[in-house]
Amino acid sequence: MGVSGTVAVTGATGFVGRHAVRELLARGYRVRALVRDLGKGAGVLGSHESLDLVRGDMFDSESLAELVSGCIAAVNTVGIIREADGQTFQRVHVVGVGKLLEAMASAGCDRIVQISALGVSETSGTGYSKSKFEAERLVRTSGMKWTILRPGLIHGPEGEFTKMAVAWARGRIAPYLFMPYFSRMKGGFPKPEFEAPLVQPVAVEDVARAIAESVERDVAVGEVYPLTGGETLEWPTLLEFVRDHVTLARPGIKARGIPGDLAAIKAKGAGMLGMGALLPFDEGMAKMGAQDNVSPATKTREHLDLAPAGFREVAAGYLGAM
Repeated sequence: MGVSGTVAVTGATGFVGRHAVRELLARGYRVRALVRDLGKGAGVLGSHESLDLVRGDMFDSESLAELVSGCIAAVNTVGIIREADGQTFQRVHVVGVGKLLEAMASAGCDRIVQISALGVSETSGTGYSKSKFEAERLVRTSGMKWTILRPGLIHGPEGEFTKMAVAWARGRIAPYLFMPYFSRMKGGFPKPEFEAPLVQPVAVEDVARAIAESVERDVAVGEVYPLTGGETLEWPTLLEFVRDHVTLARPGIKARGIPGDLAAIKAKGAGMLGMGALLPFDEGMAKMGAQDNVSPATKTREHLDLAPAGFREVAAGYLGAM
């Protein structure tokens, strides 16, 4: 396709969105970014001669029409990990994508890069995963030139996960006395045993590069790519690496598993009683957290010419400054 033209980005002030904007600008594209608030958008994204901000959201047809008019491609980074304040998985992940595709079709913008999630499928067992897969289906059947990216756990100094892990290491947020992760049962009764899931955290910069490569490369059209980092870790190893590389970590604090199945039952019960918001996780987060979040991503590396870095290689460079 070559480095020219305007690319629309939704969710532009989010963790992934802002890095996608920066990467596209660095490659010479003009970027039109959808933001809820122009002041916040300018504060997060800064000013650039090739950056235009459009005020609105995924449910505002006029804003979407302005966003994609004359664009060569659109990148959708909008997503939520938990339902709250009337924002449901169905509304954000499915209805929003449908609205974007309608606007693109009307404007003649026929290329889309959709950010999904690692491990989603037609048989996904959580509302989050089901909605992400339904959004993928809409994109696949849209008639557009589409690429779907499925990142695993995304990390970076601005990311919510990293901030949370650092706060755990310092004993500043619940559970205060240990760094939690969801474990899964590997042995039966009467003496159940639990194991830590595996994870391949991917740096947000590598996700942004994958987005830009997907916009540029014809080989990416009609493809689904998993995005994972360059090393596989057990959750305790990841969390204790964070502990060992941040300042003011609480002495002696360790990673400890919470059985994912039991946590999911607890969250479901709390939700039924209208008290789900009191927990820092919901049923789906507990279920997904107890599963391995890994993929070899061989095709991703070959098609997009990516060699994602390992978690420890990247995180060592930013944790000490947090």
